[in-house]
Amino acid sequence: MGKQEILAMLKQQQDYLSGEVISQQLGVSRAAVNKAINGLRQDGYHIESATRKGYRLVTSPDLVTEGEIRPYLHTEQLGHQLICFQEVDSTNNYLKRESHNLPSGTVAVANCQTGGRGRLGRAFHSPQDKGIYLSVLLKPTVEPAQALNLTAYIAVAVCEGVERATGLHLDIKWTNDLLLAGKKVGGILTEMAIEGECGTLEYIVPGIGLNVNEVTTDFPEKIQKIAGSLAMEVGKPLQRGPLVAEIVNSLDRMYAIWLTGKGDYLERYRAACITLGKEVQVLRTGREPRVGFAEDIDDRFGLIVRYPDGTRETVTSGEVSVRGLLGYV
Repeated sequence: MGKQEILAMLKQQQDYLSGEVISQQLGVSRAAVNKAINGLRQDGYHIESATRKGYRLVTSPDLVTEGEIRPYLHTEQLGHQLICFQEVDSTNNYLKRESHNLPSGTVAVANCQTGGRGRLGRAFHSPQDKGIYLSVLLKPTVEPAQALNLTAYIAVAVCEGVERATGLHLDIKWTNDLLLAGKKVGGILTEMAIEGECGTLEYIVPGIGLNVNEVTTDFPEKIQKIAGSLAMEVGKPLQRGPLVAEIVNSLDRMYAIWLTGKGDYLERYRAACITLGKEVQVLRTGREPRVGFAEDIDDRFGLIVRYPDGTRETVTSGEVSVRGLLGYV
């Protein structure tokens, strides 16, 4: 018997739950129940006790723990194995290191990352007690080419999970940035491994970083003007545990559809993509930047750009800056 079992019971109960009921259902002594309750209080849970009534959970701390996530998970394939870190170098790195020892669908989430990364090896600011840093280990039996559009599917799923949990509507900047009120609040990094000799897909690890409770001064000075958080928009801190769960629930629904190669995620991506209809600058290593107009998203989630000379290009990699967003003027 652990604190988490008692916490789950308290979360399911709207009113007081007697120590006797807890003791009988878990098959432990009343002294063990009292010890666990005291342990939960030390963890930051406000639990009232009343004679002849028992215990009642009043408030929960903002923790990224299994006890704060598991009660809200409703998934078929993802999150059956849930690994929560107080601190880790990177949830993506952890799942890649342990990919041979963990089942598909394992979710890793951290309260803090010391080596969070974004695309092109850029650092992703991951302070403790503020954001959501979450990765999923996937081992689908698909061709590697099919995995190329997974980031776009994930972007839609994260937006929908955030909206269900908070009511906030996020925008997507092609291909993997998440924006709120014109500021970047998150991003997605999808990594995969392919077996060298036969070219089969070993695993995919999509990682999601989301700014939740940061304030402006939590960000490095150089990004303070372009970075935002969910709390900055709603004007109050948010509980991260239920939000993690809702995002994983949304990812679970998305993954089942993605495996079939069907669904309407392309249309949903287009609707959420703030890049479309804007002037953009396409940046690639070793090539001069080109300015054009973001015209459409193709069936493989490539960005169709029309240049002033009338030519069109489908951009599938590189950096795309959008006029008027994130410092591009």
